[in-house]
Amino acid sequence: MDQVLLLLVLVFAAGIAFDFINGFHDTANAIATVVATRVLSLRTAVLMAAGFNIIGALTGTAVAKTIGAGLV
Repeated sequence: MDQVLLLLVLVFAAGIAFDFINGFHDTANAIATVVATRVLSLRTAVLMAAGFNIIGALTGTAVAKTIGAGLV
């Protein structure tokens, strides 16, 4: 049971790390317009982008299915 928990923690940490790195590249482009036009504050825009990036990283499986199709 300890190995399953460790694997779960590692997968979760990898998802969070992916989201963090992905945010560096994509969040600036995604929030630039709403921040520049003052529709949202910088804090609100960053928090929304972070939240949706986390959801996408943890629920998106299309890429994993495509890459995994040739492995098994």
